[in-house]
Amino acid sequence: MEEFDELSVVQTLRDHIPRQRVIGNLTVEGFSRAAVQTYWRIPELKIGFDVGAQPWIFMGLPRLCLSHTHMDHILSLPAYVARRRMMKMEPPVIYLPAEAVGNVKNLLTAYSRLDYGGLPCELVGVVAGNEFEISRELVISVVPTFHSIPSVGYIVWERRKKLKDEYLTLTSDEIRELALSGVEVSRELRMPKVAYLGDSTARALDETPTMYDAEILIMEMSFVAKRHQSDKIRKYGHIHLDDIVKRQRKFKNKAVILSHFSARYADKEIGETVSRRIPDMLDGRLILWL
Repeated sequence: MEEFDELSVVQTLRDHIPRQRVIGNLTVEGFSRAAVQTYWRIPELKIGFDVGAQPWIFMGLPRLCLSHTHMDHILSLPAYVARRRMMKMEPPVIYLPAEAVGNVKNLLTAYSRLDYGGLPCELVGVVAGNEFEISRELVISVVPTFHSIPSVGYIVWERRKKLKDEYLTLTSDEIRELALSGVEVSRELRMPKVAYLGDSTARALDETPTMYDAEILIMEMSFVAKRHQSDKIRKYGHIHLDDIVKRQRKFKNKAVILSHFSARYADKEIGETVSRRIPDMLDGRLILWL
């Protein structure tokens, strides 16, 4: 493949200020460019995804979900942990593929020795199928992804209690009496709020169709040009625009954020290529994070 476009890389690094978009009652902040840096946060949920860079304002995140350990996705992990320690914040909780825990511990230990300072954090190894309660209202589930190294995706669910149908006609006093007697009068209702797909083939979408239903889907689409062959791209664990075009009717999301574009492309080429292939931009729901 051809060399990186120098202008694209310069544009990619300009300002080093995370982009921001308000979608419904959530704010998406971050940036992602393949082989450069990827970092995201949803401030209302107090959750971040990947840490290829770590803007100072992201330091307040109490937990991070790492998709995999390529450098552009974890380069600033020591800085994130160290800054929280420096500001006397609680050690963060960091979810990451189980296979990577040992090496990430070694990385942090080595950096701690270089820095002469501790890097306190909780590393939680995860595999697809795991689920973590992070508050009374929020649960994170781990989903399979398909990349060149061990990787995972994440879905953040909002959960609520809803009265079971058979008790809808009862008075509040009757419902209270049943609950006090040990009867479970409510059921849990879950809504997928945010789905995060780091580096992966589109197979991850098909194997976890909830990703098509999440209110916000943040995902990679590294390649857009016809000159980059889809089959070779899939072999190395990435998504091509062809994959999105093929599945465009499946996306029910309020917003689909496409990111992690190859630095081989200038922003103009990405925008023109995508708008030509998907003219309605999924009824305006498709967002190119440039």
